Amino acid sequence: MSVYKYSAKNKNSESVEGTLEAGSQAEAENILHSKGLLIVSLKNIPDRQLKKTRDRKVSLDALVIFSRQLATMIDSGITLVAALEILKDQIDDRALCAIISKIYRDVQEGKSFCDSTAKYPAAFSDFYINMIKAGEASGRLDEVLERLAVFLEKTAALIRKVQSSLVYPAVIITMAISITVFLMIKVVPTFKGIFATLGGELPVPTQILILASDTLKNYFLFILIALGVLSFLLRRYIKTPSGRRMFDKLTLKVPIFGPLFLKAAVARFARTFSTLVKSGVPILNTLEIVSKTAGNKIIEQAVENARQAIRQGEPLYQPLDKANVFPAMVIRMIKVGEQAGELEKMLSKIADFYEEQVDVAVSSMTSLIEPLVIAVLGILIGGIVLALFLPIFKITTLIG
Repeated sequence: MSVYKYSAKNKNSESVEGTLEAGSQAEAENILHSKGLLIVSLKNIPDRQLKKTRDRKVSLDALVIFSRQLATMIDSGITLVAALEILKDQIDDRALCAIISKIYRDVQEGKSFCDSTAKYPAAFSDFYINMIKAGEASGRLDEVLERLAVFLEKTAALIRKVQSSLVYPAVIITMAISITVFLMIKVVPTFKGIFATLGGELPVPTQILILASDTLKNYFLFILIALGVLSFLLRRYIKTPSGRRMFDKLTLKVPIFGPLFLKAAVARFARTFSTLVKSGVPILNTLEIVSKTAGNKIIEQAVENARQAIRQGEPLYQPLDKANVFPAMVIRMIKVGEQAGELEKMLSKIADFYEEQVDVAVSSMTSLIEPLVIAVLGILIGGIVLALFLPIFKITTLIG
């Protein structure tokens, strides 16, 4: 199928523009004629241009604003076509603006909103598309869009919290490495020349420091290339299924950060699950979407196993418990929710609790990491300075 851009006149001699999919130009002309349109121009859109639009990524904040505005307009009685026509000219995000313009044309031609958004997987996730599908099927598109906006806001807030917890350590570690490399390449060789003029045997720590400095200075370019190649190979390995699984498993077990990543993943799992169940998406479809949006292969596999178990008649909590990934409290609350018929309510409470736990973990981590990083910096730089001054202390003692 190819995509054609057309310009035509309707029965009232009004100009109409849009795009349509057809197997050939003749088929596209027949489709337009069947709609009573007089063709002015009809052009095939190059595949690369279409691909470029479909591959455009949209910021989460822009998607939140769009979803909330669209929900408000539909709730106010404005039709979907009219709401999209208004919004396509008001969106600040260029990528989303281009996509909504094309979705508006598709909906105007009679296509469903769900099918129109499904053309742009880089902008709209499976979760978003299935929510829209459930909203259209139930006739509660405005409610679903409002839930989507709330969900995306909470997701964006959660991502920002986790990212903020990683920024401070990353900056400090980068500074520590930069200062150490500068001392080893620029400062230590200067002292090496001074020690050479004085003669005598240097203390062992100073000898080790000078050896490390010479190695770093002489092979600095090779070390950089080796680190670059190692980083490239590691990224390639992580992109493989086994590599990604290994990386995600280590991520959940790494000291200090592991518990934070687990809490964030559980919060996202519960919030996504709760939102889909509340919107009327079937449980098997829900679990399939939740597994894909988990963001962690270990949790994704656990949810997929739960999906297969439910298909065979098992309750949800049993396969999740066997996975040994989710905290015991989560399993118990899901069990109670299933037995009481209030799974969505329990999942929402789990999400609220673990989102609060992420807040607490980020605050605790910041207060814990600060003195730890300062101590490591002190030991590292202090050790270099001490190794440099040991010969001077020795000379002073001999003179005394």
